[in-house]
Amino acid sequence: MPNARVSHLSRRGLLAAGGALGLGAAITACGSEDKKGGSGKAAEKAGPWSFTDDRGTKVELKAAPKNIVAFTGTAAALHDYGVEVKGVFGPTKTKDGKPDVQAGNLDINKVEIIGNVYGEFNVEKYAALGPELLITNMWAKNDPWYVPPQSKDKIMKLAPSVLLWAAETTMQKALERHAALAESLGGDVTGKKAADAKARFEKAAARLRAAAKSKPDLKVLIGSGSPELFYVSVPKTSADTLYFQELGVKFVEPKPNAQGFFEELSWENAGKYAADIIILDNRTGTLQPADLAKKPTWAKLPAVKAGQVFPRVTEPIYSYDKCAPILEDLAKAIENAKEAA
Repeated sequence: MPNARVSHLSRRGLLAAGGALGLGAAITACGSEDKKGGSGKAAEKAGPWSFTDDRGTKVELKAAPKNIVAFTGTAAALHDYGVEVKGVFGPTKTKDGKPDVQAGNLDINKVEIIGNVYGEFNVEKYAALGPELLITNMWAKNDPWYVPPQSKDKIMKLAPSVLLWAAETTMQKALERHAALAESLGGDVTGKKAADAKARFEKAAARLRAAAKSKPDLKVLIGSGSPELFYVSVPKTSADTLYFQELGVKFVEPKPNAQGFFEELSWENAGKYAADIIILDNRTGTLQPADLAKKPTWAKLPAVKAGQVFPRVTEPIYSYDKCAPILEDLAKAIENAKEAA
């Protein structure tokens, strides 16, 4: 992945751009001292271990793995259930040394960072950890997220892997799968903290459904800003927005490129779609409202003029603790929004 955003990005490129560029405004992230999402240390599990991932691949080991290396966001989800990893790869630490938004409640000083940006994966560091399991997401079938294609074969030979969908699924299903994986690794998915988080998520889902039903004509646009282009995403291609759609949220449906995930608009054409609300990619490296204020066409968008632009957690941490606030925030935005377009 180059250090500058190119004019036209692939699906993988657009998703990864947030972690590669460092162009975004400061993003609030939960620091390592905030442990409210954790469920304590994972219980030791005796005997053989197995798990069937979203490729349909069954991984079998003589014992539950202890030396786990995972994509940062996946590691953060496991942490919320009390499962800790040895190493991480993906956006973990910002330039000022703080936890990236995707690190959740991880103590980033207690994990080996194998790679912090897209295309960066230190194979030697990874091998030195003696990995027993690699865990990451899939945005495309059999494509391990944030594992560089050029070194993929070498990396994947060093340890068994578990891949879980972040696309072609819904947030609800992704949450269930991450919880199942955590439970298999000794995580606490039924204790009070986990149960309270799930209950909060279910309450938030009901609130979002009610908010969407109360304003059936309100249109939401899923956007991501770069210096040259404004990307408008297709809602059904991501687990979060597909789930919001199932709950009744009405999204702008762009005309995507050949890959089918998003439409690339020049900034001159950024007003192509009328929207009452914009949910804007919040990842480090994507342009935030303060950056976009310099673009005349951005300022003219109805949602911008109405003050109805809200951050989108583009790559959610799939624990109930982290996803409940996402639903609550969107529900509140819709409840308070007016038709602007």
